[in-house]
Amino acid sequence: MTGYELAKTFDASIGFFWKADHQQIYRELTRLRDRGHVVGREVVQSGKPNKLVYTLTSEGRAALRHWGAQPSSPPSIKDDMLVRLFALDDLDIDPLRADLMARLEHHRDRLSRFERILNKRFPQGTASSADTGKLLCLRMGLRHERAVAEWCEEALETLSAAAGATIMPIDGSRRQ
Repeated sequence: MTGYELAKTFDASIGFFWKADHQQIYRELTRLRDRGHVVGREVVQSGKPNKLVYTLTSEGRAALRHWGAQPSSPPSIKDDMLVRLFALDDLDIDPLRADLMARLEHHRDRLSRFERILNKRFPQGTASSADTGKLLCLRMGLRHERAVAEWCEEALETLSAAAGATIMPIDGSRRQ
């Protein structure tokens, strides 16, 4: 793939759980090429600039297997919303509630998107051995988005109790 194609593919797959901007992807491709893990082949195009198409080398595949055998590190949470909630007694609640509502909608949207992907890509809820990892990632994403959306609802209910505001939970029923 070209760097552009990799970046687009990244955004629609790995980008759901590992953030990297397009510039970072191009920098990594350069590093991988310098290490001999990928090779770039220039493709001449008429009417457009030439493009570099990258291919994984056998050394790159070996490095990937080596990396995959290493133990992972549990992710750490760095969330400014949680810091604001921790300092709730010193903050205005209304902007925090608005931020929570925006976050709730974000996670509802992602949950809906993941459900569409699941139904389209894995309609039977099963995957080939080649796609098992993708299905497991998708299921984790679904659980994460659902849990965060439910937590946002809980936080909004708690903060809204005195104001009597109504929010819409994930399941579509209304809560007071």
